[in-house]
Amino acid sequence: MIRVVVAEDQRMLRGALTSLIKFEKDIEVVAEVSDGQQAWEAIQQYKPDVCLADIEMPNMTGLELAENLRSEGNGCKIIIVTTYGRPGYLQKAVDAKVEGYLLKDEPIDYLITSIRKVMNGERVISTDLAAALLLKEESPLTERETEVLRLTKSGLTTSDITRELFLTKGTVRNYLSSAIQKLGADSRQQAVNIAVEKGWI
Repeated sequence: MIRVVVAEDQRMLRGALTSLIKFEKDIEVVAEVSDGQQAWEAIQQYKPDVCLADIEMPNMTGLELAENLRSEGNGCKIIIVTTYGRPGYLQKAVDAKVEGYLLKDEPIDYLITSIRKVMNGERVISTDLAAALLLKEESPLTERETEVLRLTKSGLTTSDITRELFLTKGTVRNYLSSAIQKLGADSRQQAVNIAVEKGWI
């Protein structure tokens, strides 16, 4: 019996996934949870074979969950289920060594087959996403520009960033200005949005 945890913050979708999986004689849903932290706790408690995880969840994203599980050597297999076909997200998922990365509009049969495939040691990626991975753009940002944008995304002001990175305000503004220019953005927030969409921060 394949033991599965379903982690999805949309209640209707979580319930639908769970109900459909229950029709399978060789797969059992041992827990269904609404955020990443609950998923982490359920995996520790129930020791499932597979976790179906949404990429964008409160408290801990699906990618953070995967990274945390890998860093502690947990053998639970992760299948990210997402609406996002962005190459950057997919690359992060590959880097986090997830076993599956599926779009939510795939047929349920594809999901069920994918669960069985990852249990057999295979890696499964939606066909459309595999093509997107090949077209992945390289980030034009330097390491410092990336760091400054990441801190901006976290809600830090220029003054906060100067303290965090031990830089002057002028230097931080220069990094922000350079990042905005490289990304063809009109503002720091737009630059953050572009970098997030492409999976660069």
